[in-house]
Amino acid sequence: MIRLFVFLLVVLGLGWGFSWLADRPGLISITWQDHLIETSIMVAATLVVALVAAVMFLWWVIGVIWTSPHSVRRYFRSRKRDRGYQALSTGLIAAGAGNALLARKMSLRTRGLLSSDQEPLIHLLEAQTALIEGRHDDARRKFEEMVEDPETRELGLRGLYMEARRLGANEAARQYAEKAVEHAPYLPWAAQATLEAHSQSGRWEDAVRLLEQQRAANIIEKPQADRWRAVLLTAKASERLEGDPKGARDDAHAALKLAKDLVPAAVIAAKSYLREDNVRKAAAVLEGVWKLKPHPEIASAYVRARSGDSTIDRLKRADRLEALRPNNVESLLAVAQAALDAHELKKARAKAEAAARMAPREAAYLLLADIEEAETGDQGRIRHWMAQALRAPRDPSWVADGFVSERWLPVSPVTGRIDAFEWKAPFGQVEGPVEEGSAAADQAIASLPPVAVEEPRPHQAPVQPVEAAPEPPVHAAGAEVFTPVETQKIPHRELAVAAKPPAAANVNPQELKSQENKEPTVPFYGNAPDDPGVKDQHAEKSATRLRLF
Repeated sequence: MIRLFVFLLVVLGLGWGFSWLADRPGLISITWQDHLIETSIMVAATLVVALVAAVMFLWWVIGVIWTSPHSVRRYFRSRKRDRGYQALSTGLIAAGAGNALLARKMSLRTRGLLSSDQEPLIHLLEAQTALIEGRHDDARRKFEEMVEDPETRELGLRGLYMEARRLGANEAARQYAEKAVEHAPYLPWAAQATLEAHSQSGRWEDAVRLLEQQRAANIIEKPQADRWRAVLLTAKASERLEGDPKGARDDAHAALKLAKDLVPAAVIAAKSYLREDNVRKAAAVLEGVWKLKPHPEIASAYVRARSGDSTIDRLKRADRLEALRPNNVESLLAVAQAALDAHELKKARAKAEAAARMAPREAAYLLLADIEEAETGDQGRIRHWMAQALRAPRDPSWVADGFVSERWLPVSPVTGRIDAFEWKAPFGQVEGPVEEGSAAADQAIASLPPVAVEEPRPHQAPVQPVEAAPEPPVHAAGAEVFTPVETQKIPHRELAVAAKPPAAANVNPQELKSQENKEPTVPFYGNAPDDPGVKDQHAEKSATRLRLF
């Protein structure tokens, strides 16, 4: 652009000059060796300009001829360099695509066309080729050579870091990341790796300080930095809760200022207040987070804030939570559990069924089973709710990278990521059919079997087995032997007579009846001894009579 502007100025200057000379005509006389040369001013100016142009052209031709050997060498050198860069580019693309054969071929060609001192990317191509070919030792040596070069130091450290992570050498990976941060604190991967290493080792102060440096260098965006800072402060407060409740409370409050819906921070702040017997402030903290994000841990801490409260007081606190967030599953479940503890079973059943209709999941059906056991004790209805719980979706838990934890953790134990845990339903944990939706809850409630009513049974004496005779006795003439099947067709009176032993066949019936109704003689020392080996003849006779009639 500047050259074009200068060219335009020169052209305008020449035009203005020739115009000025045309307005002022005249003659120029030159005497040189007895020769007189006369011409006009315009012609003389034109000749001067042409002479200057000819001299410039001649100078350019002489320069081209003089520098032609160097130009030829530079041309061939440039062509060779271009071919080398083309091979380097092709090799890097092949290495990225996993084409080991082409990457190896382009690596050798690049080494022949370019010098590694002039182009450090040759080391990268060779290292990547060694990696995809499985020669990890050669790749590590190449990365170590790259660390020695200031231009490729960060690239070599990243390669060594990735290799250490692959081998599971976490301590070596942490050292490579810290070294990279020392030379280049603006590298996101190195800062992230160092931050995760500090978090995994529990050095929360160092982690917070490094996070502030990254935020000041604009490596991490402000919302992400605030969230991570809140998580680190919460982890720090969790460790300080036992020994320094006041410091834990300050850290938890600072975390809540950065992330208002961070449930673990609210629970820690409430526990620190409760250790000082300040129930009002603890309830205020829990209520503030409950309005934003209802959670079972907040409900449990809020309902059981004061250990000496009765079950009725806890139910009132649960009603307070429901008033803050009506038509919420966690609110309904909290009220149902508190009502069950207070033995207000109608209210507990109504709230639990409403929670099951809103979100039919495992906790709602298990709570209904507990309510059923406390109210009716009907095993059929209890098994019905337990079967519904087996088919219902899982309850939410703290999940990070496929790992399910009973409590919140600041760092994932699988990958080391900060703030990896989420409160959600674990996936891939349920086998078999899963019923979802309010229709499933309505169907489960509608199919609830009625309460089984047991009919009262008359009081009867315990029946003891009667030992059968080895062989039936021989009866008198004309007497018949009756089997149990035949006794069903005989009247009770005849059956009683037929069941008598044959020795009593010739006895007077009146005497026999008086003997049966006669009470047994009780010895002066009481009844028969309480010994299973001694048979009670009176009990055996009563049992036989009951079976017959």
